[in-house]
Amino acid sequence: MRAALADAVRRLRAAPGRAALAAAGIVAAAAMLGAGVTVSYGLTTGFERSAQQADLPDVLARFGDEEREEVEERVAALPNLEQRTYRYEETSVPLSANGESSEDGVIHAVRGERRGYAILEGRDVTADDLDGAVVERGVAQEWDLEVGDTISSGSQISWEIVGIGVSPDNVAYPLASSLRIYVSGPALEEAFDFVLPVNMALLWSTEPERTDVLLQQARANSYGLSDLRFITREGVEVAVGEAAGIVIALLVAFSIVALAAAGAMLATAAHADVQRRLGTIGIQRAVGMDRRAVAVGFAASGAVLAAPAGVLGLALGTLVAAGPTGALLLTLNELPPGGALVGPLLLAWLVVVAVVALASGWPAWRAAGRPIVGLLRGSEVARPRAARGLSRGPFGLGLRLALGRPARLGGTALVLAACTAVVTLMLALASLLVDLSDDPASLGKRYELTAQLDADSAPDVRALPGVEAATPRYELDATASFQLGQPVRLIGFEGDHVPFEAPPLADGRRLDPDADGLPEAEVGAGLAEALGLAPGSTLAVQLPDGVEERFRVVGVVRALDNDGRVAYVPADTVSQAADESAIAVKLTDGASQAAVQAGLIDLGAADAGEAEAATTDDAAFLATLAALLRAVALVNGLVCLYALMQALALTARERRGTIAVLRATGAGRGHVALLLGGVVAAATIPAVVAGLALQRWALGPATADLAAGYADLQLTAAGAQAAGVAVGVALLAAFASWWVARRTTREPVVVGLREE
Repeated sequence: MRAALADAVRRLRAAPGRAALAAAGIVAAAAMLGAGVTVSYGLTTGFERSAQQADLPDVLARFGDEEREEVEERVAALPNLEQRTYRYEETSVPLSANGESSEDGVIHAVRGERRGYAILEGRDVTADDLDGAVVERGVAQEWDLEVGDTISSGSQISWEIVGIGVSPDNVAYPLASSLRIYVSGPALEEAFDFVLPVNMALLWSTEPERTDVLLQQARANSYGLSDLRFITREGVEVAVGEAAGIVIALLVAFSIVALAAAGAMLATAAHADVQRRLGTIGIQRAVGMDRRAVAVGFAASGAVLAAPAGVLGLALGTLVAAGPTGALLLTLNELPPGGALVGPLLLAWLVVVAVVALASGWPAWRAAGRPIVGLLRGSEVARPRAARGLSRGPFGLGLRLALGRPARLGGTALVLAACTAVVTLMLALASLLVDLSDDPASLGKRYELTAQLDADSAPDVRALPGVEAATPRYELDATASFQLGQPVRLIGFEGDHVPFEAPPLADGRRLDPDADGLPEAEVGAGLAEALGLAPGSTLAVQLPDGVEERFRVVGVVRALDNDGRVAYVPADTVSQAADESAIAVKLTDGASQAAVQAGLIDLGAADAGEAEAATTDDAAFLATLAALLRAVALVNGLVCLYALMQALALTARERRGTIAVLRATGAGRGHVALLLGGVVAAATIPAVVAGLALQRWALGPATADLAAGYADLQLTAAGAQAAGVAVGVALLAAFASWWVARRTTREPVVVGLREE
């Protein structure tokens, strides 16, 4: 092995230009791999990592104000309880700092050793820390606050910021409309000589996998507690994930596609290197070297080259993607992977080295099995019949030269097709983001307005000019009876819900609100997957007041809301206990939305806003997602450009004599560029066609299948997007042809003629 490594180093030193070209390809592919690993690992592990660091409780209970001793008496008797602590939460508090202000402040008076949030800067508040406060990272970021600054509530109370923390039980401000700070409950009690009530309990299970036992008993012991609501750690993950919704799943899928393109890039570059060295392989075989030794030598050469190039590429990709990924995680109140990313990147580096070594060794093994005479002759330019009619002029000659290297042409076309498909998929994803933020129909919502009015106002709403239909809509957050950790959002419409809200039906049929016997329900695919539901199953849920409702599942729908953990049920089963109720309003064609909104306000509507579209319409959040897409797209575009320049540079190097003859007969830089344009056209034209077809018929449906638990998504690029991608590839090809022609024509003609 030592001899193989020494020979590999000598081989690389003998042709530094070729080694640098191959290394550049490895760097580009590894950069794509590094960006993909950074995005996918950071997003998929963000919540669990943050929950672990913040020591997030297994169960978070909210209720009306109660004396701590009374709540403690009930909580202490719960089974499977390792530890508990309590808070007092005061909402709608005016807060101001650094010239910023908000009326939606939330103050948490904390106590106990376990707090449920992590300190990122500074320190936590202590039991006697009356003038100190911890602010959440989102608030600090948005208001440009640091440890030592002051935050105030009105003109009488202010706190010094002693720490900046993060708690993943909700998304960060301003994606969440409220902003939280944490102060010391014991210090407030001692300073003002009174006992604070509590309205939150944080519970940690002895056996987290049996949290449902704790929840069941907690509900049984909850008599007398008003407005009791439970949410588990898994429920928090679903709720926080709703802010990003399907976007996270699609970004991870996008990264997977990018990894596949990177692998194709590595394999193509290594194969091209072996093709360039067929003569060397022939000499090695002629002097008695066996196939295994030849293959090991090429594999070692590839590994020696890939080791440093892979490190550089992974570092570049990570650097490009880390910033946008971290910004997205910050928006979700989650932590970046930090040092934990080293492990996945190390694995990615091993993959890069192994792929390059294998891709170098395997073609060498196959080539070494060919007749020695054929290897010594090398590979001549093929003269396929299809190319004869194109052989006139520099452009046609370029086509002919490209077709003379079918393996390299195929490899380059494969990489370009993968890059084209990935970029097109990214554009389709960007369009989806716009639709999810602007178009309620993407969620199956067929009404334009929601009005905060009593249900008995529906007839008056229907009578307004411009209103086609209106019906009460109820929404209620509950939990599954058999798996209390699973959140369920119940949605009920009076009458048939299909004319107003109807996500695509994946299985079964629509519910009949007037069916006899057990009430019927349509469940989201996310809920069906979590609870193992199908048409004919029974859905049992615990309402916030402890009442259990049961439904017969008749259909499964691809709903995006609440990560698909929703159930459409008859209105009368949820109307009394609903968290939210409103009137859904459909407008007639051409009706003035502003006029209808004014009419709704005249009827006494507290709010008459547009129907909500996607999981969030926060502009900053969508801008963060767009930055992430741009970062990954930049790496992908660089790989595409390198693939073109590699093919042209190899052709120019191998055909130095041919190009020199053309130049000696009067051809200028433009003619050389046309020749190289013919070379690149032979790869780009079929690659663009194949890439667009790959995105439409393979990558788009495959990515949509990953999201099937959330929604029925159409990830097909529009005609303008497909045309834009084709034009972009053509521009890259033109630039690559010009650049390589410029470098080639700088060489004296006599140097090339010596090789002819």
